[in-house]
Amino acid sequence: MRLLVTRPEPEADRTAEALRARGHAVTVAPVLEVETIPDAAFGAGPYAGVVMTSANAARVMASHARRAALAGLPVFTVGNRTAEAAAAAGFSDVVSADGGAPELVRLIAATLRPAATVVAPARLVYFAAHERATDLAAALAAHGIAVETVVTYRTVASPLLARALEAALRDGLDGALHYSRRSAQTFLIGAGTAGLIDAAVGLTHYCLSSEVAAPLRSAGARAVKVAPRPDEAALLALVG
Repeated sequence: MRLLVTRPEPEADRTAEALRARGHAVTVAPVLEVETIPDAAFGAGPYAGVVMTSANAARVMASHARRAALAGLPVFTVGNRTAEAAAAAGFSDVVSADGGAPELVRLIAATLRPAATVVAPARLVYFAAHERATDLAAALAAHGIAVETVVTYRTVASPLLARALEAALRDGLDGALHYSRRSAQTFLIGAGTAGLIDAAVGLTHYCLSSEVAAPLRSAGARAVKVAPRPDEAALLALVG
């Protein structure tokens, strides 16, 4: 198949290589670019652990001035790819929920709630994106766990998006892979700007979750497939 990978770099090239190894023709057109906040400030703690839901956050923390002070704490990640990035960033005690936000909340609650009390709740520092699909702090507060959310990166629409999508769609595509709700929304905006929204929604769309698929379905896409688990291995298996 002729496929479009829409996720930001450097993950886009890695995904493209995996798809090409499966025999697909791949065009990479990241719809979003990552802007890091390397000097993100956070409190003095003490913290019971660290939370990361993206490899982008791990890469920022790899060079953060206070990384060494946190490196020995338990790190809870949403998936295995983020766990690998956290380990590469110098964190020694990393555990993955191997799923989505609900699985991450359950993992953290099961690990820390026994030690949390009303007087002194367990406290985590969460290195996060500016835009977040899940209010992790609220979800963990229900389990008596406090979270300090620290924005370490943001995503912005690629300034060349409409041009890149126009070239890709006019060359001919069978499908597109989408990894976040915001990237799916931005893909649709870019296709509309290029005057090719009908061609865009006519593709087969492979989505990491139902949340990611929602804006595509709302835009009229009929061929929308959702991975059975919110991880890349499941998504690539869905593509075939």
